[in-house]
Amino acid sequence: MGLRYENGVQPEFAPGPFTVRDGFVPVFEARKSPFYSVNRLPISVCMVSGAEAPRIGRALASVADWTREIVVVLNVEVNDGTAEIAERYGARIYRHPWQGFREQKNLALDYARQPWVLALDADEEVSEELGGSIIEFLNKPGGGFSGARFARKTHFLGRWITHGDWYPDRVLRLFTRGEGRWSGSVEHCRIEISGAVKNLAGDLLHYSNPTIASYVQKINYFADLFLERQLAQKARWSAPRTVVHAAWRFIRAYVFRGGFLDGYPGFFIAVSTAYATLVRYSRLYEHNHSCSSCAAPSSFPDHQHQ
Repeated sequence: MGLRYENGVQPEFAPGPFTVRDGFVPVFEARKSPFYSVNRLPISVCMVSGAEAPRIGRALASVADWTREIVVVLNVEVNDGTAEIAERYGARIYRHPWQGFREQKNLALDYARQPWVLALDADEEVSEELGGSIIEFLNKPGGGFSGARFARKTHFLGRWITHGDWYPDRVLRLFTRGEGRWSGSVEHCRIEISGAVKNLAGDLLHYSNPTIASYVQKINYFADLFLERQLAQKARWSAPRTVVHAAWRFIRAYVFRGGFLDGYPGFFIAVSTAYATLVRYSRLYEHNHSCSSCAAPSSFPDHQHQ
């Protein structure tokens, strides 16, 4: 499945980053694609999504020219035009109630038909360098690899973050279908495979937090999930562990991993990460010392991305 072009005319340049205006996705606002003439690779791009009309087009435009299949599992309540945008890029849409990150992403894998899977989020974009690395990886015979990982680079507070806890943030997202499944904790799932994994050059671009407010809003949501996991494990709260974990997250991110090199955004990330850690570990203390009728669950409306 490929792109659908206006008036059926195939343009000279492939779609690049764009903005969505009134639900219409421009064919381009144009970044020349180095993959335009490359034969499509046997890859199923698998994505789960909520209301992502402003961002999903950029993600799909970065892979639509050189992959054979796009699968999007969409939350049932979404009606902001996300489905229509995805369909313009040839995606197959499946609507399901939200089941959690891990379960929803495994559901998307079950719909894949191609030998290889590229797991992509709606707030991500495959860079040109990474796309070239993936093409070279799959076109090179031999190697015996079952998957590939690559760095994820996040855009935050007007700049790309290239140090601290947020970079290189290597993620395993390309793997052979049937060998990889989403596993890990409820709040931070990951792909697990049994075969060999190769590191690829190039960055997966991440536009996760457009504002400070959107970033801070996630703290309570993930703290709730962390508390559920601690209760299931019958964990005991510890003041020293809580304080040390929070302090270490700042020191590690800002000092040992060079977060200070990212200027004020690096400082903000290190401080807010330490604070988020403090909140997560303090939730068990709150649970143990609060009456059950006093607390109301927190909410996080945009629950489809980590």
